[in-house]
Amino acid sequence: MPARAQNFLCQSCGAASTRWAGRCEACGAWNTLVEEGAATSPRSARKGRLFAIEPLKGATHEAPRLASGVAEFDRVTGGGLVRGSVLLLGGDPGIGKSTLLIEVAAAYARNRHRAVYISGEEAVAQVRLRAERLGLGDAAVELAAETSVEDIVTTLSQGSTPRLLVIDSIQTMWTQTVEAAPGTVTQVRGSAGELIRFAKRTGAAVILVGHVTKDGQIAGPRVVEHMVDAVLSFEGEGSQQFRILRAIKNRFGPTDEIGVFEMTGTGLREVPNPSELFLSERELGSPGTAVFAGIEGTRPLLVEIQALVAPTTLGTPRRAVVGWDPNRLSMVLAVLEAHCGVRLSGHDVYLNVAGGLRIQEPAADVATAAALVSSLARAPLPSDAVYFGEISLSGAVRPVAQTAARLKEAQKLGFTRAIVPEAARAETLDSGLALTTVGVLVNLVSEIAARGDKSHRLERGRGVAAE
Repeated sequence: MPARAQNFLCQSCGAASTRWAGRCEACGAWNTLVEEGAATSPRSARKGRLFAIEPLKGATHEAPRLASGVAEFDRVTGGGLVRGSVLLLGGDPGIGKSTLLIEVAAAYARNRHRAVYISGEEAVAQVRLRAERLGLGDAAVELAAETSVEDIVTTLSQGSTPRLLVIDSIQTMWTQTVEAAPGTVTQVRGSAGELIRFAKRTGAAVILVGHVTKDGQIAGPRVVEHMVDAVLSFEGEGSQQFRILRAIKNRFGPTDEIGVFEMTGTGLREVPNPSELFLSERELGSPGTAVFAGIEGTRPLLVEIQALVAPTTLGTPRRAVVGWDPNRLSMVLAVLEAHCGVRLSGHDVYLNVAGGLRIQEPAADVATAAALVSSLARAPLPSDAVYFGEISLSGAVRPVAQTAARLKEAQKLGFTRAIVPEAARAETLDSGLALTTVGVLVNLVSEIAARGDKSHRLERGRGVAAE
């Protein structure tokens, strides 16, 4: 019998170790090393085969796509699913991953394409009940409850090749070629490899559902994310009805593209104009709110940034951020104090992006600074104005990309003013908006503080410095 070698694999990053340790040396995670056995007998040698080598110069053809009909899903994937592609979809439990995928499968089935939904967590009856609740009971989607990858591949190889195959979820799958329990790093990697080979061989588009950790990262080895063609993240807060489908990686389309859905009693509803929806319930004339004109992927998006600055008696002021990078907020606060005379060391700062959206671009610096100063000075910002621009550590306001698209979206939604970086003046000549250019942040802070409540304009060293 072949000897067995015992390896300890990290369930977070997939790194192997010859001995157990409480902490993984590769990723630093604690209590993630699990012992897994592997056969060490050498495989029979196989003679290599010749393959063709082609020059770089030559005819190219765009990968064939097939749109599902779900416009927001097709936007994120780059126009539809590419034949033979493999996608990994992650999201928090209960966020609506299964609901989204059953709707996508039904859309393909109604377009007379074979769509198969394999569930490793639910019975067929449970999936059928969800489809009936969503009004999709008449769609010709093929259902099965199975966890063996070999059985799935053998069954689907019979008859016509599926146009879409959904695996919910990859953590429940197992393959006979790997001696490990389902859900472990070895099994997830082995099962994903078998399904990827099936997709490349047959041309079926495969969507793998992945669990997420407490940190919001897709569970399992990182190597799976490198193996697939696209990684999608389904985001949202349980208390919000909005759901954001974001492309983290996409070999056949743009990354950082988003699709917006609204969770209703009858399933997910597409939101074709998310800017109007995010701004529909904002309070006009309230201090501490600013409208940010941002870009998500190729789509301009307007959202409201809310700030609350309150005095504190604690030795260490509280900094709470929802929907933005906390490190970016710390930088903006430091610039306000060092170059603008805004003293926030004795105040708690709370920042929120309305609607449950998470902003990742630095163009929100100016809108954040305006909201913070507005809250501190109790000076409401103009309700018909939008803000965008990046703040440097010297206090200068730097230009950002796609200025014209941001202003066009603001004008379409009825805004008449825009506060933009001074260096972007040439790109804003034909915007149709009343523009206020800002070269340094201190000018914007002084203008907001001058309109504030005089009873809350504090002396230098305690609040907004008087100019």
